[in-house]
Amino acid sequence: MDKAQFKRRLESDGITYILAQWVDLHGTPRCKGVPASAAEQLLAGSAGFAGAATVGLGQGPHDHDLIGMPDLASYTVVPWETGVARVACDIEVDGKAWPYCARTTLRNALARLAGLGYEMKVGVEAEHMLVSRAADGRVVAYDPGGVDTLAKPCYDFKSLSANLGYLRTLVSYMEALGWEPYATDHEDGTAQFELNWKYADALTTADRYTFFKMMTSQVATRMGAIATHMPKPFAQLTGNGSHVHFSLWKDGRNAFIDEGDRRSLGQSRLAYHFLGGLMAHARALAALIAPTVNCYKRLSVGEYLTGSSSGFTWTPAFISYGDNNRTHMFRTPEPGRFECRAVSGGVNLYLALAGMIAAGIDGIERGIDPGEPLIGRNMYDLSLEDVRRMDIRVIPQSLAEAIDEFERDPVVRGALAPGLAEEFIRVKRREWVRYHNQVGQWELDQYLTLF
Repeated sequence: MDKAQFKRRLESDGITYILAQWVDLHGTPRCKGVPASAAEQLLAGSAGFAGAATVGLGQGPHDHDLIGMPDLASYTVVPWETGVARVACDIEVDGKAWPYCARTTLRNALARLAGLGYEMKVGVEAEHMLVSRAADGRVVAYDPGGVDTLAKPCYDFKSLSANLGYLRTLVSYMEALGWEPYATDHEDGTAQFELNWKYADALTTADRYTFFKMMTSQVATRMGAIATHMPKPFAQLTGNGSHVHFSLWKDGRNAFIDEGDRRSLGQSRLAYHFLGGLMAHARALAALIAPTVNCYKRLSVGEYLTGSSSGFTWTPAFISYGDNNRTHMFRTPEPGRFECRAVSGGVNLYLALAGMIAAGIDGIERGIDPGEPLIGRNMYDLSLEDVRRMDIRVIPQSLAEAIDEFERDPVVRGALAPGLAEEFIRVKRREWVRYHNQVGQWELDQYLTLF
């Protein structure tokens, strides 16, 4: 919509307050509130931010303001508040696009892809948990009815029913927003849920995923719970992923589909080359799709060996692909798309998709073949010796290892502007050092009297 249409839309929707929203390096939503009466000023660049007050924006306290410039295509009525709307912003400084902006980073990647004639369509499976704090401060699964007690709770009727108010509220909001939700379920962990809505172009999906996190936090709070997208809040339970489904389209047609695929997965040569790039750069991509210390508690080889209380972790440990098989990093749910199952609930989806595009384009330009799919293979049954013998690589096992891979991979690192790539490395190395310098209870229990 143009500016005039935007102002008419505000009036017709009864909007009196606008959230000018963007994300920091972590993908955390950041906002400035603007009265609708000041919409003209907002469109002219009145939403200023002190960049040094947030994470990873490449500014000190002396720098000029970040300016949130609204993308009117992202206009979203906030369903949990009367008279409020959200617009996602691209960050500018002194009238120029700011290279540390995650949304701009994805825009640039999509522009490069468009130069090859393709558009990326993306869907996301948004897993998260409902938790609360016990009287002693511990974080516990939210289960006020005391019914979410099964060792294998996935799809459990009683546990789903106990949270229908929460889930139906989210679905009704998504329907009102035109997202076309089509499924909700209780996942494999206690108080863990997943909601699915229709795929869209990559930028729209990233905007909606960010808004979904905003929405879950507010709906959960109003029922006395905390919605967490933390990748691994409980050691004994399955973690939270954000599985990304992706395909490339050209002239309104899915360019990944090929019914004559000799590998019988229904994928085109283009699809395999794009996947080949992702697999070739998977170890560096890990830093963007699993960007926190906690992510690697979910992706560790030890996880697949020990399992969760349900018996499975549903997360990959190895860089492999196959058919409709959830033990691979890349799954083929149906012809014409792949799913990456290593993406974490802690992801900044803008940066992750930019990295995936860069890796995929490298696969296309160099004609990288991913090799033959592993059909009918349970990757959880493989030992490390089996994996080495099959020449299958392991997903990095810590944030430190992933950042090392990211730093020395020019393709994936190049998906981020040079300053942003350096800032990302600096912030994440600091996160690792802060974590690594802590002494936890396990270490005390293990070593205090061992020697």
